[in-house]
This record gives sequence, structure tokens and C-alpha cells, in this order.
Amino acid sequence: MTVILDRPYSFVPPHRGNLWPTAIQKLRLIDRHLRKREAVIDYELRHADRFAESLAAGHGILLAPNHCRYADPIVLGWLSREVGTHLFAMASWHLFNTNSFEAFALRRMGAFSVNREGNDRQAIETAIDTLVSAERPLVLFPEGTTNRTNDLLKPLLEGVSFIARTAAKKRAKANGGKVVMHPVGLKYLCIGDAWEWADEKLRELELALSWQPRQTGTDPQSILKRLFRVSEGYLALKEIEHVGQASSGDLRPRRDALIQFLLARSEGRYGLASPRDACVRERVRKVRTAVAAAYFAPDPETGKPVTRDPAKYLDDSSAVDLAQFLLSFPDKYLTPGEITDTRIVETIQRIQEAIYGEAKETMPMSVVIEVDHAIEVPTERGPRGEPDPLLCHLDARLRTMIDALSKEARDFERRDPAVPSR
Repeated sequence: MTVILDRPYSFVPPHRGNLWPTAIQKLRLIDRHLRKREAVIDYELRHADRFAESLAAGHGILLAPNHCRYADPIVLGWLSREVGTHLFAMASWHLFNTNSFEAFALRRMGAFSVNREGNDRQAIETAIDTLVSAERPLVLFPEGTTNRTNDLLKPLLEGVSFIARTAAKKRAKANGGKVVMHPVGLKYLCIGDAWEWADEKLRELELALSWQPRQTGTDPQSILKRLFRVSEGYLALKEIEHVGQASSGDLRPRRDALIQFLLARSEGRYGLASPRDACVRERVRKVRTAVAAAYFAPDPETGKPVTRDPAKYLDDSSAVDLAQFLLSFPDKYLTPGEITDTRIVETIQRIQEAIYGEAKETMPMSVVIEVDHAIEVPTERGPRGEPDPLLCHLDARLRTMIDALSKEARDFERRDPAVPSR
């Protein structure tokens, strides 16, 4: 995700009609899009009846899924179709700036924008009003961003519990109704042969790095060695690009050092502090906010808009995007004994995004969509100075589901040629 400098942020409200989303569901356009663009060709719904019960009760409903792939908002269309409803969803502003068709489709499917680099009161009020009116269920991804680590949950954003609790208070005062939150676990599973896929895609990456491809076939240990080698090659290239030379040693400290360098350099340009122990995502957000504010700032004397060269601002935005991207390679995601076929696919696709600009969505996947029991949202917050109990409850529920779902993937290190593809 990058800062949009083509135009200042302008809130995009949701389309409230039912004609378009009904047509999309009846024509199975979701199925076609997911198959063609995301290679998600099948799905399994679990406990959709829990969601249906909350709908029947007339509650304001917040769906809170984990967020691991760009397909996540769209696969929830299968869930909404099953229970006979449409959804509203909060989506990042940059998604409405890719192309006119996608912006049109997003709105017609119920999405509305949020400016993640600022305090977007219109987006927050729209989300709250949606829950108070119970016009449609609302989808909020509590992790905020996606990074292709389906088996891990990133820290949850406090804004989700603020929106839910504020809506619960307003709804209770207006009509005595309730707001409930359903944690939703999303788990993608490989249908095809991940070993052959990994061998082919690593060969392509090796060629992109001007290396002679390794002819190791589908041996799991050989694939892992090649994957780590390609990862190190990419990191070295980024070190040379930004620092001037590649360093040596283990990947983790090198990665962390490059993240710190990128953030500190951009923070220095905008007069921001560079606290090493602060959350990387929060530091990235502050730089992005400063970039947009500086670029769109009016002339201090006349108050009129100023035409600026976007190159420097885009460079700073891209640098912190890279810092957040590097953080998305977890330290222990490929720990021996815990490596699954889906983790290999996710890691390779992450490197593809780094080198090609987008992932090669060519591994056929199915997705499990599991709905947890409803959490009734309280109207009052917990004691001051203590972790938000609602957010902690949601975090625990999501982690439990994700941990259980992660075990449904295949063990990558113990390939059995006799086992058929899913």
C-alpha cells in the first residue's frame, strides 16, 4: 500500500442499493473473479448458522476476519450468499485508486473508504451508523493490512473495538438492541502439487535474479535451501539499493537493520522521532501521514495549493512501504518441523510481489470460512490503563481458530508422492 498523491483524500461512501450486489451474487461473478484472478477455486463454510442466527435476531453485526490474502474480502461473498444477505466493508483508500472499474465494483459490493494515514471521522461514523441501524452486517479486518502469513495473527487495531463499543452504546440507547461481533477464521489450502509449483516458481525467481536455476526437482530440503537463497539475494539487492552495500550474517538482523535505516531516514526528513523500540507499523503510518500532509500542504503565505514534484515524496512512501514489507517475513514461519505447503506458497508469493510487483496467483487454492460464536459487544470499556478486554477476547478467539485451521495444511517436509492432490 502506498500513499496516493494523485489527489487529496476524499471519502468514498458505500453504495446502498441492493440491485448490484444481488446481480453479482446471482450471476456468480464472485466465483469467476476468484477463480481467474486469485486462483481460489473452492470453499467450505463452517458454522454459517451462527451468523444466520444473529441476522435473524436483528442484531447489529460486525464480522471480524483474519486478513492474509487480497482475496479475503471477496471470499466473504460466499458467506453472505449462504445466509442471504449483503455486506458493507471498510476498505483502504488506495484500493479505490487502482482503476475506475475496480473502484466502481468495490462500491457496488458495499465497500467504503478509510484513510489509514489520518483520522477519518467519516469512515468511522459510517461504520458506527451501519452497526447501529443494522442495515447490513459490517466487515472490519482487525489486523488492518494483509501480509500472506495465514497461520499468524498480527496485532489487532484498537479502532475495531472503539467502533463496535460506540455502536453498541448508541444502539442500546436508541432501541435497546445489541451489537455482536463474529470472529471469522479464513484458511487457504493448496489443492495442487505445492512441491512442483515451488520448484517451477523458484526457477523463475532464480532467472529473474540472473542466476543459473538449480536443477533439484521437488525434493523438499532442496526447495527450502533455494527459497532461503533467493530470500537472501533479494535482501542483498535492497541493501545495495538503499545503504550502498550488502552486509553479511544471518537474515533476521540484516533485515531489522535495513528496516531501521529506511524508517530513520524518512523520519528525519519530516522531523519525526526515530524510536527503535516503537511499533514498526505505527512508525510507517506516521511517515505516510507526514508525506501526504507535506505534499498537499498549501502555500503558507497565500493558502493556495502548491504544485510539487512528487518524486521525493513517492520515494519516502516507497521506502517505508518496503520497511513494512520486510517485516512481513516472520522469523519462525519456516521453522523445521512446522513447515506446511501453504507456508511455502505464501513465502514464494511474497518474494514474487517484491520482485515482480505482484504475486503469481497460479497455485489452485480452496478456502475454509469458519464463523465463531457471537461476542456480545459491551457498552462500556474496561478499566483504564489495562488492555481492552473486547480486543483481547477477539484476539484469543481468532488465534484459537487460526491455530486449529493451520493444522489442516500438508506437511511440506514429508512429501508422499502416493498422496493425491486435494
